[in-house]
Amino acid sequence: MMIDDEVFRNICICRKAALNQDNIRAGMQLVQDDKHVVISNGIVSMRLTVPGGAVTSITYKGSDNLLLPEYKEADRGHWDIVWNKTGQPYQTDNFEGTSYKVIMQNENQTEISFTRTWTFNSTEAPLNVDKRFVMLRDSPGFYTYAVLERLPGWPIFYIQEGRVVFKLNENMFQYMAVSDDRQRFMPKVKDRTNGQVLDYKEAVLLTNATNPAFNREVDDKYLYTCDNKDIKVHGWVGSNPSLGFWMITPSNEFRTGGPLKQDLTTHLGPTVLNYFTSTHYAGEALAIKFKTEEYWKKVIGPVYIYLNSNDSANADPSVLWIDAKQRMQKEEASWPYEFPLSGDFVKSNQRGALSGQLLVRDWFVNKQAVPGASAYVGLATPGKAGSWQYENKGYQFWTKTNKDGSFSIKNVIPGNYNLFAWVPGFVGDYKHASDITITPGSNILATNVVFDAPRNGPTLWEIGIPDRSAAEFFIPNPDSRFKMHQYKQPVEKFRQYGLWARYENLYPQKDLVFTIGSSNYSKDWFFSQVTRNVGGEFVGTTWQIFFNVKNVERTGNYTLQLALASAHFAELLVRFNDRNSPPQFTTGTIGMDNALARHGIRGVYHYYSVPVPGSRLFVGRNTLFLTQAANNATKFTEVMYDYIRLEGPAIVH
Repeated sequence: MMIDDEVFRNICICRKAALNQDNIRAGMQLVQDDKHVVISNGIVSMRLTVPGGAVTSITYKGSDNLLLPEYKEADRGHWDIVWNKTGQPYQTDNFEGTSYKVIMQNENQTEISFTRTWTFNSTEAPLNVDKRFVMLRDSPGFYTYAVLERLPGWPIFYIQEGRVVFKLNENMFQYMAVSDDRQRFMPKVKDRTNGQVLDYKEAVLLTNATNPAFNREVDDKYLYTCDNKDIKVHGWVGSNPSLGFWMITPSNEFRTGGPLKQDLTTHLGPTVLNYFTSTHYAGEALAIKFKTEEYWKKVIGPVYIYLNSNDSANADPSVLWIDAKQRMQKEEASWPYEFPLSGDFVKSNQRGALSGQLLVRDWFVNKQAVPGASAYVGLATPGKAGSWQYENKGYQFWTKTNKDGSFSIKNVIPGNYNLFAWVPGFVGDYKHASDITITPGSNILATNVVFDAPRNGPTLWEIGIPDRSAAEFFIPNPDSRFKMHQYKQPVEKFRQYGLWARYENLYPQKDLVFTIGSSNYSKDWFFSQVTRNVGGEFVGTTWQIFFNVKNVERTGNYTLQLALASAHFAELLVRFNDRNSPPQFTTGTIGMDNALARHGIRGVYHYYSVPVPGSRLFVGRNTLFLTQAANNATKFTEVMYDYIRLEGPAIVH
């Protein structure tokens, strides 16, 4: 018997009837033919293609298919990557399996595997793939994970992004939630189709929305991105029946770029995503690039697709969000899971731990080292300080320190790591002097974890807060043509379309001038140094900082501490007191973050310590010129500052 949509629906109806009649939950079941397999636990049923392993249908308590039936079967629910070979265009690989196997099927668990072994005549990405789907007894959802492997001698190629994606039935799901503050009823797909494409294809101005209240809003999937550290649960809520479809990520260990790397979560479609790697907000530097003789293997996930329902959600969809958050906490507490049957997934008894206390030493602020409170501390592949931002092949394990700087990193996969950290309130990156080797069952106490924060001399003046974000600076209201959606709770102001164009409105003739002692960075420092449109050509801008120095040591060495929260194809030139002189410092062309266009407030962090000879300064008024001077600039060429500090000459301390 072929398990087509109608047969699958009848199976679900029968399952629902059994539940209603017996008021019990049926055990695990698996039904298959030569084209599909259905697994069910009496609560959730899912159908997948055989041997491809694409999810074609998901039902909850006998519901209709939660996925969009208009899509072809391979595109409703699947894993995929975007990849390319050197000099060739990007292409998508849906990891379609060529072999299917039941790993376990008993009264408590079903685990099925879809594999593909790469050969030299293959047109797919050079990877061996093992996709797994797991359903547990009495669990209102299912798990999925993948094992990816590349063997030495295989062709060089690059992974630009990788994800799990589910495309939901728009007739069933209307309400999206990605965080406590970003929850809303969403426009329809046809509203985008009928709208006006703006400066890039992802951004569409709604002009004739099904719900007139959405007119003049901009729909853009990048409005719903989050930091990796915050991508724990997100999804959609539907009505009639009132149910929720949630993506839960119990651990970020398999994601690339560290805790502050931002990525997509969900968007109009409705579409639910789980990215394990991408170049979003970072650029090509975060693409996974393989060398010819390199061996690589990594387990992605498991992630949990959680389904819930509550009749009161028709009046208040957020009740299902609250329940999903509680389930997320339960899944986090269960990590690492014991049920995955792939030998490549490392269980808790095979992992190790690291603990310690982070101290910060900045002699100008405190004579003694102080606890590094609320710092991010993590283990990642060995590299230079800050290299975790670009790390994309191994695993990363991060935590935040307590008030006393103490930290504990648990459930670490065995391997060699560096211990990294960064501390809010201080510039720069920390790296422990010694490599850390985690072995199964180890519990290592890290010693001498002291971050000597960059400091050459006393602070003469500073702008901003060193927190790897530009959020503290002035963020304007959007153009009056665009209406920001009114959420129940306030949303960060930078999550608006078109803010790059507001700079010219505020500074129509002259660029920004900031005076130390009288200007206020929250009002007078535009959050991004953008370009200016001059006769149809985008050109760089030069910002000026006026400051006074009472006494100048002409032979002394001053320091400009310069921290950038983001850059996009920018070059920043630094000059003192002579706008036309050769620059005292240049960053060179940096950044491919595109954070400005994607409504971000940070991208990849850059830190520079710029020496300034005292001979460049005057007694009295001085001017620091910051020129954004990239060639072939666009409206999205930008620099976002994190923090700027001018230090006096070094002193004995």
